[in-house]
Amino acid sequence: MKTYMAKQGELEQKWLLVDASDKIVGRLASEIAVILMGKHRPTYTPHVDTGDYVVVVNAEKIQFTGNKWEQKKYAWYTGYPRQRTISAADRLEKKPELILSEAVRRMLPKNKLGRAMLSKLKIYAGPSHPHTAQQPEPTELAIKA
Repeated sequence: MKTYMAKQGELEQKWLLVDASDKIVGRLASEIAVILMGKHRPTYTPHVDTGDYVVVVNAEKIQFTGNKWEQKKYAWYTGYPRQRTISAADRLEKKPELILSEAVRRMLPKNKLGRAMLSKLKIYAGPSHPHTAQQPEPTELAIKA
């Protein structure tokens, strides 16, 4: 019995459309990360990008549990002495796409392959997207149990 190893460009990558309205950030991000890595396929190969493209719409309607809108802080370094921080509620007003993209980025491998996987994630704040030519399939993720 031989183990199947996928080769680059051998598998056809699908386009999936996800509506993020009223979805929990972490639960949605973990399912998107699995799809981007290709772990949902039986042909998953760790060293090859076998994942699908994911288009997320309505990112401004995403939800956190508990008091994370006020308590969760996003920090970054500007190059000047000190870190800048912003609360999750403020980030939702300014750049709602960054909340989900940061959550997914941190769940992917931290190497060239992970950066290639993240480039297949397209997030839009509103209900429209420019990827209609790719005919993305509507997919329901992070369903509340």
